[in-house]
Amino acid sequence: MTDFTLTTDADGVAFITWDAQGKSMNVMTREAFELVSDLVDQALNDDAVKGIVITSGKEGSFAGGMDLNTLATIRQEAGDTPAEALFNFVMSGHHILRKLELAGMDPKTKKGGKPVACAINGTCAGIGTEIALACHHRVMTDNAKAKIGLPEILLGIFPGGGGTIRYSKMVGALAAAPVLLEGKMMDPKKAKGAQLVDAVSDDPVAAAKEWVLNAKEADLVKPWDAKGYKMPGGAPYHPAGFMTFVGASAMINGKTQGAFPAAKALLSAIYEGALVDFDTALRIEARHFTSILMNPSSSAMIRSLFLNKEALEKGAVRPKDVPDQRVKKVGVLGAGMMGAGIALVSAQAGMEVVLVDRDQEAADKGKAYSESYMDKGIKRGKATAEKKEALLGRITATPDLDALKGCDLIIEAVFEDPGVKAEMTKKVEAIIPEDCIFASNTSTLPITDLAKASVRPEQFIGIHFFSPVEKMLLVEIIKGAETGDRAVAKALDYVRQIRKTPIVVNDARFFYANRCIIPYINEGLRMLTEGVAPSMIDNAARQLGFPVGPIQLNDETSIDLGAKIARATKAAMGNAYPDSPGDDLIFWMEELGRMGRKANAGFFDYDDKGKRTQYWKGLHDKYPLAETQPSLQEVQDRLMFAQVLEAVRALEEGVLMDIREGDVGAILAWGFAPWSGGPLSWLDILGTPYAAERCDQLTEAYGVRFTCPPLLREMATKGQSFYGRFDPEAAAA
Repeated sequence: MTDFTLTTDADGVAFITWDAQGKSMNVMTREAFELVSDLVDQALNDDAVKGIVITSGKEGSFAGGMDLNTLATIRQEAGDTPAEALFNFVMSGHHILRKLELAGMDPKTKKGGKPVACAINGTCAGIGTEIALACHHRVMTDNAKAKIGLPEILLGIFPGGGGTIRYSKMVGALAAAPVLLEGKMMDPKKAKGAQLVDAVSDDPVAAAKEWVLNAKEADLVKPWDAKGYKMPGGAPYHPAGFMTFVGASAMINGKTQGAFPAAKALLSAIYEGALVDFDTALRIEARHFTSILMNPSSSAMIRSLFLNKEALEKGAVRPKDVPDQRVKKVGVLGAGMMGAGIALVSAQAGMEVVLVDRDQEAADKGKAYSESYMDKGIKRGKATAEKKEALLGRITATPDLDALKGCDLIIEAVFEDPGVKAEMTKKVEAIIPEDCIFASNTSTLPITDLAKASVRPEQFIGIHFFSPVEKMLLVEIIKGAETGDRAVAKALDYVRQIRKTPIVVNDARFFYANRCIIPYINEGLRMLTEGVAPSMIDNAARQLGFPVGPIQLNDETSIDLGAKIARATKAAMGNAYPDSPGDDLIFWMEELGRMGRKANAGFFDYDDKGKRTQYWKGLHDKYPLAETQPSLQEVQDRLMFAQVLEAVRALEEGVLMDIREGDVGAILAWGFAPWSGGPLSWLDILGTPYAAERCDQLTEAYGVRFTCPPLLREMATKGQSFYGRFDPEAAAA
């Protein structure tokens, strides 16, 4: 059996069917691409074949894209010439799709070709969409669950199989830029509006065949192959086109802040490709694509956001000998914002949910959050009244703890106070089944300490959600000192059910994510007290790829929360607590009542609608702006090293058990510079010898918080990389 097969029906239509062996979704390999080329030749050279339909043998899906391991294999096999090998591979793909597109036409007259249609029977991404764009006609299934798009930019690359050039020449630079840059997957109707597909049908294979049998020669010639072709919106040398590219460039830089190499390369390929003929444009695309593949950023992003993320979601760190622990009935204690969000995502996953709060009014308010969420979905056409009714029917809002009987998982999301949590733990454990797993959603309190209130500490675990629950992709699972494997498996299976990405860490103050986020915020505060301009600090972070800078993040999360965490940490650590001028700043802001966005006053001023207007100038009355501002690089290094050194210490201390979780968790939890692949990947890009040297420079300039961890020092001395030393995949191989 092979990934592609060719059959010809009685009407003379050749069907090339993609059905990757042993895989639930079609992904393209080097060998499969070569087979496509042979089958296209076979169909084009067969006089009995009137036309071709390309479709999928997978029910409900057409293609998941390129097997990204193929790119790594090509690079490894190439030895000293990886760029040449990658470029040749990309160009061979262009040759195959160009052959499909021209379909036997006479090179000069563009006559004599055979019609080629693509029947897209489900989700289609990456190279699958690029194959479809090379066909003369594209028909997609009329199923709103099916999606199509070019999501490569989300992995640190861009559509390099001709998708960038074909799509931009089809719709123009301005229309193509958002589709290519945002990487969003579209439903069939939106895809038709965006010209990714030509038609939508209940039976795409039959519709594609009908088109093939009735196509005229003029239907086969792509716009760029026809005489007099002009790029929609204008080419760069045309007045209108010039403004189009100025707008596209501004849009890209506004969204990426220049932090993502693939975005720049994508626009360059479109711009340069618009100045030349189509085949030369494909060659230009291939050169830019190869350049991005050779950039360590793309390798790091592919590894973290595709390979490692997928491995974690499939259970890479799940205890192997524990049977299936999928949740049927979950009890959520506390119907505030976090509890309401947890109830929503659990009900969305089909679980029965018991949402408990102190009285019926509070519990109902928590359930109303799900109702409001579904109402918004109905308005946007993403939900129906029937789905809303079914979801709300799965949520029981009550103050009665007895309703928790029969739950197989409890998630406690009550007030962040050890005494309150301990009291609730004892009350609930007296009611729930003995085999029920109890989880706390605490964001900072040590799980081992909280588990002391439990009579079954081996069944007590931390499940830390990020806010807002329904939007954030990561869930942090925390093992206490006595947490058993079944509790870990239960938490992981639950997170898989709600379709989020889990990381599992050992218990320590602030766990992993907050342990790294807090120094990021604190370093920003320290710089404010030194007179560094707040705009410099936030923009330095954004130009590193962070969604928001540390000063803005303070306002978003609320300043009084930062003050509360600082006081609680100081009380717990005593003399070991590292005093920071950033704490004094936070306490001062708290005294002034400038609590952040929620108070319409913080490090920013806000208008009466809650919109940020400018940085609060009153800050400089207490902390005057320094006459000499630091360099951008200095600010960025302080912000980056403040976080990555905590990631190294977490690995060193055994809080992080798998470096994949350290990188994936950082990107998904707080948006750590996605282009870098995560904190440990970033250190590998820098090189451990330079990282250790930079630690010493920062320590001398700013203090012991930048002290090089012993693990990093050892690795620097040996010239080791983190993925070279700790990658579980490499060790398994």
